[in-house]
Amino acid sequence: MIRRALAAALVLSLAIPAAVQAAPRVVATARRPAVPLLVGEPEAPLCRLVVRVEGDGDGEPPRLESLAVGGALPQALRDIRLVRGGGEAGPTAPAEPVAGARIEAGRMHLDGGLALDPGDNVFWVVAAIGDDVDLLDRVALTIDGVATSAGPVAVEDASPVVRQRIGVALRRHGQDGVHTTRIPVLAATPTGTLLAAYDLRHRGTRDLQEDIDVGLSRSTDGGRTWEPLRTIIDMGEAGGLPQAQNGCGDPGILVDDVTGRIWVFALWVHGKPGKHQWNDDGSEPGWEIGKTAQFMAVHSDDDGRTWSAPENLTRSLKEEAWWLFAPAPQAGFTRADGTLVMPVQGRFAGGRLDSFATIMTSSDRGATWRLGAFGYRGGNECQAAELSDGSIMLNVRSDLQRYRGVAVTADLGSTWASHPTSDRVLEEPNCNGSLLSLPAAGGRRLLLFANPLSQKERSHQSIRASDDDGATWPEDRRILLDEGRGRGYPSLARVAGDRVGIVYEGSRADVVFQVVPLADLAGEAP
Repeated sequence: MIRRALAAALVLSLAIPAAVQAAPRVVATARRPAVPLLVGEPEAPLCRLVVRVEGDGDGEPPRLESLAVGGALPQALRDIRLVRGGGEAGPTAPAEPVAGARIEAGRMHLDGGLALDPGDNVFWVVAAIGDDVDLLDRVALTIDGVATSAGPVAVEDASPVVRQRIGVALRRHGQDGVHTTRIPVLAATPTGTLLAAYDLRHRGTRDLQEDIDVGLSRSTDGGRTWEPLRTIIDMGEAGGLPQAQNGCGDPGILVDDVTGRIWVFALWVHGKPGKHQWNDDGSEPGWEIGKTAQFMAVHSDDDGRTWSAPENLTRSLKEEAWWLFAPAPQAGFTRADGTLVMPVQGRFAGGRLDSFATIMTSSDRGATWRLGAFGYRGGNECQAAELSDGSIMLNVRSDLQRYRGVAVTADLGSTWASHPTSDRVLEEPNCNGSLLSLPAAGGRRLLLFANPLSQKERSHQSIRASDDDGATWPEDRRILLDEGRGRGYPSLARVAGDRVGIVYEGSRADVVFQVVPLADLAGEAP
């Protein structure tokens, strides 16, 4: 439960120095970064304060006397304190605490004064985030006043609408001995279990070809806690070659809502040292292992607890002339009539722009699959979702420009039509994105789209909503989760109740998980 601390509820007090002569001008600015506050972290960055001293003055430098702090603070915040130094995104690590702090009767006292240097003096208010925090809690710590030896200073709030959200660091750099975790994809099973699959990049950040396995995290409590890592695809030293020449990654996931079977598809690259599957001969025409990348699948029939041995689907799916055929690293879905739909991608020739995106479908529970025609050329990673009239929208990372490609099919991919928003509405920095369709009132569908909302870099991870089948994406139906720069890839899934879950490659962890109420996407919350 969130308590609201009024301006005078918490005052960080410092010793008041003797009178000064001709004190310089002092101004102050506070800013809350729009970044997730991660469960269990000891120094979550709540608010940045810059106290600027302008002019030299004739006497002693001014001294900071107190800060009045208020706002919306969950009870799970622990050890709220002041540290000195840091940049726009957070305090310097390790943080430099303001010495001598002690809390008595709702006030933070410091032993001795704190002299301010000429120019910018940067402070952060930080806190430990308790394990008992609610994932739906919002934090908005405000600095409502600054007192200095030069007099009281009004504080300009540079982020009046920012309410920080709680997140879970699902995967961190170096966790479980894995150098980097990448390419997360999220799905919910019929029981409500959440499954997140991803690349386990053991030796560094490089893509295939490298020592990469597919890992999985499983949660049965809506994403609050996650079971230990499962490695569900590891090609080992197949063909007598080392792990670094048997990488398998870029997973896609599909839950059969009828049977409960869960599919994870991935791409296996064998014997291509120093190559990249999307460039030149990193994958070639044909079906032969070691020449072309292989389309692999595993499945689970017990809600993601255990998984089958890998099955190679390359010859049954890939055209021999294509240079590459791969699952899109996103989630598929089950239509109301039971048809399984999975987004896929590939290269039909050897050029940089000879890429395509489409879907594959199954009407026999995955025993056989049918490929659609190319829905978009010059693009690759994609997500498919159902529209209100039953047609399917394909949303594609474009190699052509800094907008998403969008196409629609009414016949399971046999034919496609370009959508009016294609190549002109949804901005992107050339990165994966996620599209999710949810039932809404009157038999219509609600579309959610997530991606790094920038055309320059993978920053400003956001979720947007459309209630007109993607014709418009109103600005007041967008929320910002993480303004910082990360690797960017997001994936959305429905969570129990009127909530949506998201995993993404954030600025503060390899993979972050967050929960957002759908009401926050109704134009009512920043």
